[in-house]
Amino acid sequence: MIVNRIVANIATEDPERARQFYGEILGLKRVMDHGWIVTYAAEGNSAPQVSFARQGGAGAPVPDISVEVDDLDMVHKRVLAAGIAVEYGPAEEDWGVRRFFVRDPFGKLVNILAHRR
Repeated sequence: MIVNRIVANIATEDPERARQFYGEILGLKRVMDHGWIVTYAAEGNSAPQVSFARQGGAGAPVPDISVEVDDLDMVHKRVLAAGIAVEYGPAEEDWGVRRFFVRDPFGKLVNILAHRR
């Protein structure tokens, strides 16, 4: 048996509110829209992952979702331009990532990160 995909589901009465944050800021493509559910996805393949944590690292709270990007500075600029408050970071973490936390339109804490090369 192989798990092909893990999808985070966020309950909302207005799925369209995801468009700016997940579509425009994070650059995800709308791949499904049934009106009552809208799914955004990245291009390419990646291994499904799920994490369980007591804390978010470096004393930060546990984020609801983590999104790895290839250009953290670009996403950070988009977040600031959209007037979204950064709740943590940007920070260079000891375990090899740069990251910052923001809240999405639904109040979920999102960890946006990039691995240092």
